[in-house]
This record gives sequence, C-alpha cells and structure tokens, in this order.
Amino acid sequence: IRHHREIHVVMGNEACDLDSTVSALALAYFLAQSPPAPRGAAAVVPVLNIPRADFALRSETAFLLRDRGIPAASLIFRDEIDLRGLHHAGLLSLTLVDHHVLPGEEAVVEVLDHRPLERERGPPCRVTVEPVGSCATLVTERIAQGPPGLLDSTTAALLHGTIILDCINLSPAAGKVTPRDVACVALLEERFPELPPRDSIFGALQAAKFDVTGLTTEQMLRKDLKALSNDELSLAISGVFVDLETFLLRPGLLQDLEAFCQARGYAALVAMTVSFNERHEPTRKLAVYSRCETLRGTLCRALEEATTPSLHLQPLPSPWPCMVAFAQGNAFASRKKVLPILRAAL
Repeated sequence: IRHHREIHVVMGNEACDLDSTVSALALAYFLAQSPPAPRGAAAVVPVLNIPRADFALRSETAFLLRDRGIPAASLIFRDEIDLRGLHHAGLLSLTLVDHHVLPGEEAVVEVLDHRPLERERGPPCRVTVEPVGSCATLVTERIAQGPPGLLDSTTAALLHGTIILDCINLSPAAGKVTPRDVACVALLEERFPELPPRDSIFGALQAAKFDVTGLTTEQMLRKDLKALSNDELSLAISGVFVDLETFLLRPGLLQDLEAFCQARGYAALVAMTVSFNERHEPTRKLAVYSRCETLRGTLCRALEEATTPSLHLQPLPSPWPCMVAFAQGNAFASRKKVLPILRAAL
C-alpha cells in the first residue's frame, strides 16, 4: 500500500457483521477490476472496521470466508491501516458500505447503504440508499450492471450466503426481505447453479452466528456492537444472540456490564436480543442498562414513545434497578430501525 499514490478504501460499519464485511470485500474487488479507478486511485482496499483481534467473534463471517477459501491473513483490519494519516496526507478516498456516517467526512466519495439516510450528502459524493434487506443486494446489483465476467464464483457465493442470512432465508414472516433481495439471489443462482441450496447455507450461517458457546459476557457484547455519541457521552448498542432471560441469568452479569461500560467509556448500554422460531419469525427483547437514572429514564422514554416505528414495548421483570427490560411487540423493528430513535434521544 505505501508504494501507491492514493488509496481508495471500501469499509463497512463498526459492527462488522457478515453483510458489512462481504459488501466491502465484493465492492472493492469489483472496483479494482473496473477501470478507471475512483478518482484515479492507485489501489482499492477493503478494510474490515474492527481490530483483527475481534474477528474471531464474528463467527458467521469467519465461517463463510473459511468455507470459501479466503484466509483471515489476507484481510485488512481497521487497526492495520492508518486512515487518519492517509487522510491528512491527502491520499485517502473512502466508500462506505452498510453505513453512511463517519468522521473525516470530506474523504467519503461514495455511500452504499440500506438504512434511512441520517445526513444529506452533496456532490461529489455518490449516494445509493435503498430500503432492501441486505446491503449485499445493492452490491450485487452494482456488479451485475458492470462488464460481464467480473462476477466470479467465490464473490457470488459470498453475496448469495450474505443475502440469505440477512433476509432470514428470504422468509416474508421475518419482515426483512424485499423483491430486490429475492431477485438478486435468483440472479446469482442462475449464473452459478453450483451454489449450495438456500436451506443448507442459511442453516450453517445461522448456527455459526448464534453460537455463543464459551464466550464471556464482554465477548458477547462485542460480537455485534455499535456505538452512538454526542458531545457529552457515548452509548453502546449490542446485538445479543440469546434470549434476554437467559442473558440476565449469566453469573456476575451486573459486574460484567459495569466493567464493560467503564472500560470503554459508555454511559449506557442497550442490549437487543433476537431469536427465531422454526417459521423464521423473530422474537425481540431489549434491556437498557445505566448507572445514571436520568439517562436511563431518557432512553427508556424515547423507546417507549417512539412512533417511527412504534416498538410496542411491554415491561419485563429486571433483577436490578439500574436495568430496565422490555419485550418488543414490534418484532420487525431491528436495530437498524432502533438506532435513529436512540440517536435522537442523545
């Protein structure tokens, strides 16, 4: 990298889930093969937006990349590239996939996302924000519109598995899939008939994603973590892949939550749990933890009173006064839809 004049980085969000990772890898591979490169960049580099040490916690991502013969040693992580230094030297351009808000905004030349736009961007930034189930769908559409032959079997398998996992095996009951997601899966299967059956790849990826065997509470919270902040405080929002009641019964949980927040400077933590029945219907619950009663109350009120969307929260018993627990009646409101509510509350 250091021999190139300019670096074009394609980077997903800080949760670095399968969708974020594969979208960055596939789009960077496509851009690198599609001259002219963006803004004359000499190298297009996908960057995973976590430290390398956290990669093992992204179990479904590690599983799919390993299954497709992509070694972790070939990946570049956020702690292995000096984005700030490249930016200050005027050598950085950024494409954001699966998110659209990042410090160093002037380096962002393109956004590809599937969540509501929280910040307007003008030229020269190219913005594609579409309400599909998976950002990998938008990447598949982009590649399919490009020159023939740029989509190979490995990239197709990564995109195929990602859309299927993100859209809960294309099940309408889960409330995530759109016709464009279905069309992209069909397109990939038509071009690459050797792709594994949907049920088998979904089952394997879902099992890997929900396998938290042996993880500490800190690792469970870091496994699918996003953060929000204002000028005064930071808030952690963790996707947790066990039922909330099971999570609350973990030995030493309160001390672990306190240590997690103190070590990272979080004033509060929102844990969002999800599980699925055999018909792929989700059950969602959430808990708000904070030692600050005012902040805890503010966040809970914002979630209870939200209308876009309404979460239909019902209180659940909590073992401690510093944590408030809820069942979420609107099971289609994923974290993607809850984040703007919490951002507005901050």
